[in-house]
Amino acid sequence: MGLLGRRAARLIPGIATAEATRAYSQARDLDPGHYSDFQGRVKLSAIGLGTFPGAADDATDRAIADIIHKGLASGLNVIDTAAHYRYGRSLTAIAAGLRRAWDGGVKREALWLMSKGGFVTFPGETPADPKAYIEAEIIAKGLGRREDCAGAHVLSPGHIRAQIEQSRVALGVETLDAFLVDQPEVHIPVSGKAALINKLATVFVTLEEAVRDGAIAHYGVSSFQAFRVATDDASFLSLASLMALAGKAAKAVTGSERDHHFAVIELPFNAVMLEGFARFNQITGEGGEASTLQAALALNLYTVASHGLFKGHLARQSVDILVQAMPGLANDARRALQFNRSTPGLGTTLVGLSTPAHLEDVLAVARTPLLSHSAYMALYHRAEH
Repeated sequence: MGLLGRRAARLIPGIATAEATRAYSQARDLDPGHYSDFQGRVKLSAIGLGTFPGAADDATDRAIADIIHKGLASGLNVIDTAAHYRYGRSLTAIAAGLRRAWDGGVKREALWLMSKGGFVTFPGETPADPKAYIEAEIIAKGLGRREDCAGAHVLSPGHIRAQIEQSRVALGVETLDAFLVDQPEVHIPVSGKAALINKLATVFVTLEEAVRDGAIAHYGVSSFQAFRVATDDASFLSLASLMALAGKAAKAVTGSERDHHFAVIELPFNAVMLEGFARFNQITGEGGEASTLQAALALNLYTVASHGLFKGHLARQSVDILVQAMPGLANDARRALQFNRSTPGLGTTLVGLSTPAHLEDVLAVARTPLLSHSAYMALYHRAEH
């Protein structure tokens, strides 16, 4: 039966399409530069809604649902979440906002819904003995082995498959636009890089099977460290190597190495975490050295930035250069977002909001023209001097 079981009939079908996202972008009163192109066709908002922050309580659920509803209605069509965010409550809060947006006329095909997996979804709170919980709920149930675990992170076909199912069913959709393996590098200190690569190779086969079964449309990797560090750092991961793994996984599932569905990466990027743009640590398809953002562009990977406001720090205190370069923007949060969304090669910057009032800062930036390439690069020149 695959990943799509009997419950699929009750889920909303569809994925983001070129036609629907184009119509969505044209119907909003936002700057044309607010939308990036995924694979040259699908229009995705340059600012997306993250759902990590906030307490695991009813009030935060209601706030997130309100933000999702208003954001989707206003032109933000990218939603990022994970199976474990807020102990699974972010998924159901998003679903409540989605239903309101759909009732208001927003089409499923105009939205990009992305979830992540790897970290265990504890029920309501972290248990007193997380290891015992994982033993009982994952290992004993055949969803993973002890060697697949790194603390509360489990990288196994069964666990990833279960978190895909958890995500799409909780969101109420038949197909996720993308599903990312979240922070796989946490396994390197536990079992070594070679073991991690073997785990990823197996999980990528599971993800290609999920595409085949209609549970996801694309997949990728989200990492806090692996794409930002130098090549000699133990946690470094090569984009070209990950794509090679994806090709082998696709060949195992469909017989065609070229038709893999590895299409998205996510990493922290902001005015104080610049490595994705400024550190040349990747190899492109032509064999040249490049930054992660440059290499991703050359490899036709869509790049999503997490930590757009550096956990709120950049909303309270901006980098001096940004204040000088963007005097027309009203506050530090807007300047930080404008910096990110103007970065060459960066598709979508995520903003984690749990207070609906902060949504206006995001929308104000979305109405603003991007910095020109020369103006953006001048910021780095000023920083060097």
